Amino acid sequence: MLAIFKKELKTYFLTPTGWIFLAVFLLISGILYSIQLVFPGNSQYSMFLSSLLVIYILVVPLLTMRIFTDEKRFGTDQLILTGPSNLWGIVFGKFLAAFTVFLITIGVTFLYPLLLSFHGKLDWPMIFGTYIGFILLGASFIAIGVFVSQSSEGIVSAAVLTFCALIITFIIDFMQQYMPATELSGLVWAAILITIPLFWLYSKGRNWVVTAAVALIL
Repeated sequence: MLAIFKKELKTYFLTPTGWIFLAVFLLISGILYSIQLVFPGNSQYSMFLSSLLVIYILVVPLLTMRIFTDEKRFGTDQLILTGPSNLWGIVFGKFLAAFTVFLITIGVTFLYPLLLSFHGKLDWPMIFGTYIGFILLGASFIAIGVFVSQSSEGIVSAAVLTFCALIITFIIDFMQQYMPATELSGLVWAAILITIPLFWLYSKGRNWVVTAAVALIL
């Protein structure tokens, strides 16, 4: 797993993928930070934190689109599968590399409240709690991206499908506000989210990755 992690992390910074992800994220977040905090009438930092969710939905597909599609494109997927690393090590190593790049963006955005704290008091418990939530949310987003990348044939399709999957999770979370908060409704939504991609992967003959990818999502 460690070898896979090092290889993937190195690839992110030796190819445009990692730099594009960082550049797009920092550009959008910087613009929103300026709009919401610099201009008069937009001084609530919580508004900026809320906007980070939308940014991650947009940029996480850029981070995960090559994770498995490049292996299939260059014919190295079978080489990895027959290597010393087991299935769990391959999937988790790739996931961990993408998650590390994601954490870099979290660290950069944490500079924003630090700079803002010189000009006034901030609700630090709220900020820390929100960032912990974003870390967990980012882990789930990346797990979905890993899952979709394995089941996609190309880079573009992997990015588009990951974006659609993240949008669907966002819509479902929004719809839950208007549904009865019962255990049954939660089980129904979980069954829908898990069953659809499982059937998709099995129909494509890629059942070897189902267990590992679903475990990451959960």
